[in-house]
Amino acid sequence: RRRPGPPPRAGRPGPPPVPGPRTADPRDLLAVRRLTHAATHSAALLITEAAALADGWAVLVDPVAGPVHSAPPGAGPSGARAAAHPQAHAHLTIHHAAGGTLVLGPGRTTPADRVALIARTAADLLRVRARRADETSRAEQRLHTAVLRLLLAGQHRLAVDVLGGTTATHATVYRLTGHAVPVAHQALWRAARPGVADTRVLVCLEAGELVVLALHDGPAEPAGRHPAHPLVSRVAEQHRLAGSSAAPVPLDLIPAAWAEAGQQPRGPAADRLGSAAGLGAGELLRVIPAERLAAWSAAVLQPLGHDRRRVLECRLRTGSALAAAGALGLSEGTVRSRLRAIEALLVVDLDDATVQARLLLALRAPVSSAPTAPALPGVPSRPPRRPALPTALLSPAEARRWAADVLEPLDARLRIALREWLAHRGRTAPAAAALGVHRSTLTAWLAECGGVLGADLSSATVRTELHLALETAAGPGAAPEALPRRGGRTYG
Repeated sequence: RRRPGPPPRAGRPGPPPVPGPRTADPRDLLAVRRLTHAATHSAALLITEAAALADGWAVLVDPVAGPVHSAPPGAGPSGARAAAHPQAHAHLTIHHAAGGTLVLGPGRTTPADRVALIARTAADLLRVRARRADETSRAEQRLHTAVLRLLLAGQHRLAVDVLGGTTATHATVYRLTGHAVPVAHQALWRAARPGVADTRVLVCLEAGELVVLALHDGPAEPAGRHPAHPLVSRVAEQHRLAGSSAAPVPLDLIPAAWAEAGQQPRGPAADRLGSAAGLGAGELLRVIPAERLAAWSAAVLQPLGHDRRRVLECRLRTGSALAAAGALGLSEGTVRSRLRAIEALLVVDLDDATVQARLLLALRAPVSSAPTAPALPGVPSRPPRRPALPTALLSPAEARRWAADVLEPLDARLRIALREWLAHRGRTAPAAAALGVHRSTLTAWLAECGGVLGADLSSATVRTELHLALETAAGPGAAPEALPRRGGRTYG
């Protein structure tokens, strides 16, 4: 048995008293309760509640999408600047949460300890929401991939049913490649938050590519105005992905747009996200009034039903009957047979480059709101052998002005070479023989054309626009014989 120790001497301090439990501030408990209740509804409501409790403003910033939720709405830019340079905004409370950044700007009268509690609680709740979203995102991603494969297989009606009866009728296809595709896929998924309810964008990993389908309610909505476009552009830039986007097409023509967007980018689009949609502000769909273009298109394509128009557009967008057969899920012989029937109905030669350019323009035109297309001066009742642009759409002076604006960056050498190459439907060897230059020389010139025009020459849409511009501006000096030479058999 141990002997008891000596009693404490007088004046010796005893052990410090054990502190009792701290009484929680009822206002803090109320703040936590309000934040938790808001988080069960949405992240946007959580940010709004945090701003109200701090008597200031709050912003959730995504590294790709920028300000995702802000309260009030005008606080978004301030939150983005603070998230990018936190050391320069020491007066703000900044927390990293769920792959993003929570920025809280409190009011002057709010105690610092309460601001810290609000920010910490909101960040923790955002992490919980993100963890719950991760548990369901894999199933949602598999659903997006299944819908994409249905569209590529031509089952667009079934794809719409799987999406829950979306009102979308058209889509823009983006295809991107690079070493960081898996990381970029997750970043874009977090930024876009597509989910499955009221889906407006599909984000998929398919065959090692990052594939995005931006859904539109009609052909009149430009691809660049879709909310997904700036997100895809930023992801491609941040993760150094290369790729291209096709022009908006109906859902039943997704296979054709897939083939168009998957062509190897050239020129300025070789190291970034390029566009296979057209020439930007110089695109004919923007130059010609929509109602006039729709009426002319209805007159030109009047003999064709929906199925034949689909075959024709697929052939013109993919560039060959063989590629169109793969996109349509038909045999090459069947596609060629249907193309011959289309030639007979339209009384045209589909091997003619100018005919191809004008027919693709007619197919891309917006649908007329009138039940029947009104007759226009210069538009015959029966489609001509070469469906020309009538003067009711563009007068000769307007057409020449448009062509001059489009071709302004090109000198005489590049105009002649590009015109001959397009006349040979993009075949380099026969075009080089007609020009009297080597194939490698013509290839270098075409790359130079794409660079100075800022266009992707692998796109069928871009080719048709340039062909129409070159034919409009062609004069006596546009023939191969007028090609400036410096001596020798080739362009020295």
